[in-house]
Amino acid sequence: MRNIILLTYVSAMVAICAARPQYYQHQQGFQKPFVPIVAYSNDISHDGSYAYSYQSGDGTTAQESGYLKNSGNRDLEAQTVQGSYSYTSPEGTPITVTYIADENGFRAQGAHLPVAPPIPDAILKSLDLIAKTQPGASANLGVYTQQGYNRQQYRY
Repeated sequence: MRNIILLTYVSAMVAICAARPQYYQHQQGFQKPFVPIVAYSNDISHDGSYAYSYQSGDGTTAQESGYLKNSGNRDLEAQTVQGSYSYTSPEGTPITVTYIADENGFRAQGAHLPVAPPIPDAILKSLDLIAKTQPGASANLGVYTQQGYNRQQYRY
């Protein structure tokens, strides 16, 4: 008899919790609806590489994968990560960001992100002149070619 009463009580509590709308308290005092995770994947390999992804009920998605580059060579080891995430802004605009992080830093791309203006021609000309006239300067100026800036050929 005691087990039946306990089972009835537990069943009633489960039914009450399931019927109640799911909300969580936001920091500013108003409530937001609970957003469930509808898909989830997480794979971790023995070599340290990994990949994960998820999708939530409101359409938010994220995926990322990474591995250790040059494993075993302490001077050249670098964690390499690439991924993306998408969501809808409060204004209703779809936002998608793709990114890469490695020994060259974190680089993100998205249509909503600002783009740096091109390097002025006078600055590019100066950088070329410095690279040609100062020994070892071209190694320090290599960041401009690594970042994909268009360099023009100038005649002196």
